Amino acid sequence: MDDLSCKLLVIGAGPGGYTCAIRAGQLGVDTIVIEAQRPGGTCLNVGCIPSKALIHAAEQFETVLRAASGNSQFGIKTSPPELDFSQTVAWKDNIVRRLNDGVAGLLRKAGAKLITGRARFRDGKTVEVSTPSGVQTIHAETIVIATGSEPASLPMLAFGGPVISSTEALALTEIPKKLVVIGGGYIGLELGTAFSKMGSEVTVIEAEPRILPQYDTELTAPVARRLRELGVTVLTGTKAKGLASGGTALSVETAAGESATLAADKILVTVGRKPVTSGFGLDLLDLDMNGRFIQIDDQCRTSMRGVYAIGDVTGEPMLAHRAIAQGEMVAELVAGKRRMGQGLRSRYLLHRSGDRDRGPFA
Repeated sequence: MDDLSCKLLVIGAGPGGYTCAIRAGQLGVDTIVIEAQRPGGTCLNVGCIPSKALIHAAEQFETVLRAASGNSQFGIKTSPPELDFSQTVAWKDNIVRRLNDGVAGLLRKAGAKLITGRARFRDGKTVEVSTPSGVQTIHAETIVIATGSEPASLPMLAFGGPVISSTEALALTEIPKKLVVIGGGYIGLELGTAFSKMGSEVTVIEAEPRILPQYDTELTAPVARRLRELGVTVLTGTKAKGLASGGTALSVETAAGESATLAADKILVTVGRKPVTSGFGLDLLDLDMNGRFIQIDDQCRTSMRGVYAIGDVTGEPMLAHRAIAQGEMVAELVAGKRRMGQGLRSRYLLHRSGDRDRGPFA
């Protein structure tokens, strides 16, 4: 395949990557974006969008269940309902596909070229992409690393078999009768709540003294109350130790220091996410790291000239709106527009927020 050249090459078409590519294309920058899977990244494909779809379906099913039990506040009664989970999953997948197509369409409209394949650095200006048609070499003036993150596993509970991540949970074809969720953060509670509403017997274990430990108790108390109403068992101060009973149960250590086993058809591990920094030749670049993350300045520049990094791969908070803001900023910088760095812009907005006449966003 003939080599390609461009001014801007974006590796990863998640919220940060596709925003960067679209904005750069709109500004007339010759842009190529590489994505190994479908455009949209974790948020669209195996995160926010499909999880919210399942949550919505679960809420609808819960409403019908209440009606069937005679507890509808509107006096609606119906026969006992059943959930065709395969149809629910198909509906969820169709939403994701439509949004995938939408992102691809926005990239085309902006003039950014989307290449499907796995990228690997040859050097700071050259990337090789393994595509279905062969290896494509791309030379770029500027490269943006937007490879995102992936679910973190536990040493004693590698993913596979009954042990699943949020990605596999969103791809299940049937509702597990007994689901144990390891991790009482927002990902585990979102999915645990949804599956509980759809009929799973859910147990959540959290090593800290309470669920959602990063948030104020006043905010998390209503969540804990709602979990009790749904019949979700929450075990705080409890640590996972490994599989038991041939993989049909989870061995745990309780807050009292006692050993116990929890029967489970599926064990969902939601203990956080880690940046994707391996598998694409990042070690060939001379980049400073901040622990597991790529170190950047307030304009998302790495320690290597002409190489930027945005999104989850650069650290917390690992949220889509942060990646989107970074992607837009980098695109405008590459296009030659003046942009404040993230830290300077935050201080500027904070200063302006004190002006009562103008307001924080004036």
